[in-house]
Amino acid sequence: MTSRDDPILAAGCVLWRPSPSGRGIEIALVHRPKYDDWSHPKGKLKRGETAEECARREVLEETGRRCEPGPRLSTVRYAVAGRPKEVAYWSARALDGAFTPSREIDALLWLPPAEARPRLTRQRDRELLDEALATTRF
Repeated sequence: MTSRDDPILAAGCVLWRPSPSGRGIEIALVHRPKYDDWSHPKGKLKRGETAEECARREVLEETGRRCEPGPRLSTVRYAVAGRPKEVAYWSARALDGAFTPSREIDALLWLPPAEARPRLTRQRDRELLDEALATTRF
């Protein structure tokens, strides 16, 4: 049984791919219509699932892409409706797959980091992007 003091556990990725132009990389941003925000793909852990398994599953569900996690990034902590939430993140390279819009995620954008950063709604997501850029070998 969980209490209001137990954190909501979640995981996600700063998802990237080599740019189709052959120069640099692009970052995946997902749009959640419920919150009208742009963020990195993420979601809650299912029972018995590790944080990395959750991150891979959420990337697949939200972007249609399989991914290869790389460097572990920070765990972001914040409150949701008065309850603590902890989201573990990885930098991850996008592999094969294709995006299909859903009720939860209605749009996916691939942008160069300099364009992705200001599009992200929350400062904590911009900080994760900066961390991924500083720690990942592209």
